[in-house]
Amino acid sequence: MLNVMLFLHVIGAVGMGIYAVLPFVAGKFSQLSGEAQGGLASGLAAAGRIGQYALVLQLLTGGYLISQTGSDYAVSWMIVSVVLFLAIAALTGIVQASIKRVAAASKDGQNASSSIGKIRTLSSIVFILFLVILWVMTNPWYA
Repeated sequence: MLNVMLFLHVIGAVGMGIYAVLPFVAGKFSQLSGEAQGGLASGLAAAGRIGQYALVLQLLTGGYLISQTGSDYAVSWMIVSVVLFLAIAALTGIVQASIKRVAAASKDGQNASSSIGKIRTLSSIVFILFLVILWVMTNPWYA
């Protein structure tokens, strides 16, 4: 069972990879017309949803792996890990809402520049948090 959970954990990490490309793709919003912005927003919304499911998978499988491996992880490492995951989850939820606003604005022919700016800023923060969590997960602290 441990190997299955480890495999699912790696699959979840790959699924979270959307957060590594999100700021770069979101930067293309300003170069597109209104209809094209709506298409990009729809694609990013679907990819973001996959990323959020992968994040949940990471939390579940990571908790199982910590409980079953018998390693003596530091409580501070576990707290930092959970706080980083929650921060990513919260920010990606906000990004998802902004992406949906861009899609709705493109359908109505409205300007969505404020939402696009919010997407770019928050997706950059999520990218940095994603890099930090990768480092924290590959370098655990032991008690």
